[in-house]
Amino acid sequence: MDTALFDLFVDSFWQILLPGLTVTIPLTAIAFSGALVIAVVVALIQYAHVPVLKDLARFYIWVTRGTPLLVQLFVVFYGLPHAGVLINPFVAAVVVFAVNEGAYCAETIRAVPAGQLEAGLCSGMSYLQTIARIVLPQAFRTAFPTLGNSLIAMVKDTSLAANITVTEMFMTTQRIVARTYEPLLLYVEVGLIYLIFCTVLTRLQSYGEKRLRTYVSR
Repeated sequence: MDTALFDLFVDSFWQILLPGLTVTIPLTAIAFSGALVIAVVVALIQYAHVPVLKDLARFYIWVTRGTPLLVQLFVVFYGLPHAGVLINPFVAAVVVFAVNEGAYCAETIRAVPAGQLEAGLCSGMSYLQTIARIVLPQAFRTAFPTLGNSLIAMVKDTSLAANITVTEMFMTTQRIVARTYEPLLLYVEVGLIYLIFCTVLTRLQSYGEKRLRTYVSR
């Protein structure tokens, strides 16, 4: 790497990292939080076995998991304005990522055996007490590794938000490439930054799993 390329690498690193910290990470955090809320609600609807609501929940999961995330982004950001609904790019990305990931997380949380719910009800607890004290704690403890993987995947998926004009890391990199004509260096660089983010989250995930194992063994 010659001096000019090294200088470009150093200068562009901070230009790419800044939107990563101010856009990519907040987008991931807000969207994943929303996904968890959606997942819990959808999982509880399926636990409750309310016929119409359960069918709607299954339909939502079927459609969301069966269509590409990029298509969903385009439908919300480029399609809805034709119906008179204008959405800010960042808000559109948050909504789509939350709705998309919520479908996957709902299936993960629903993995707790139904027998746990029945056992709680038989012990004299109400439905809400059983859900709050038995089902959800076990669901999150069981699903923690999978949810952690989903969070890491979402960090990488946020690069798709560049397609709806969200100025996150990947779009920033594209703009620098258009100005400098150094795609190999810059795309490798943004890949390294994504790798750093995901490595930190992987370490936090491992720490969380150890704490959960310690808590369960007590």
